[in-house]
Amino acid sequence: MDDIVLRLSDHVLEIIFSYLDLNTIRNCLLVCKAWYRFLNDENNEIWRMHCIRKLAQEALSSELLSSVPTYKDKLRALYHAWNPNDCSRNVFIKPSGFTLHRNPVAQSTDGCRGKIGFRHGRHAWEVIWEGPLGTVAVIGIATKEASLICHGYVALLGSDEHSWGWNLVDNHLLHNGDAQGNYPLLNNAPKYQVGERIRVILDCDDNTLSFEKNYEFLGVAFRGLPDKKLFPAVSAVYGNTEVSMVYLGPPLDG
Repeated sequence: MDDIVLRLSDHVLEIIFSYLDLNTIRNCLLVCKAWYRFLNDENNEIWRMHCIRKLAQEALSSELLSSVPTYKDKLRALYHAWNPNDCSRNVFIKPSGFTLHRNPVAQSTDGCRGKIGFRHGRHAWEVIWEGPLGTVAVIGIATKEASLICHGYVALLGSDEHSWGWNLVDNHLLHNGDAQGNYPLLNNAPKYQVGERIRVILDCDDNTLSFEKNYEFLGVAFRGLPDKKLFPAVSAVYGNTEVSMVYLGPPLDG
């Protein structure tokens, strides 16, 4: 009898929670252990329904979100994706919400930031360059002060004190307008191949930025990052190139 009551209770909760907004659900997590347990099932019907309502079917059915297996993870990734209101005028965000498209505009370098910046904790996200790199293709982080458009074909991300980037074309690290050395520190380091997933790891506790490629840790790229809110960022020069970003959450060590 208790099992029947428990199943009924879960079913009723499922119906109620599926109609609540995400902020209210976050508050419900704090009500009691039973609700916390129920909502912590990140693949239950509640999170599935919210995913269906918020995410484009194209994104849900694609391989893009394969690194975020649960419905709750996919929803969180959408809320951290590229910001359509914080990008160059030559960039637009595709309907999936995860991929930016740079329009074919001559003599322009164009960038974009993610929706959410970080000042505390450890965070990881994947970047997938899905079109030609061109002469300059930079991924990394930026503060709100960093410019997202400039004339010419340049390494915009890393061109000032407000951004830090890795140019995938020549494997150079860039900050404050200067090359900070080769990266990764390997003999004959392989160049990036279009479609590969790069994992960006921002450690706001240690003030470092690192990268992984093909699940291999490439080492710390930047140290001594400032105590400011730092956003995932990218800058591109090639017309019609596309770059996707998927937020993963705290990095898994080891």
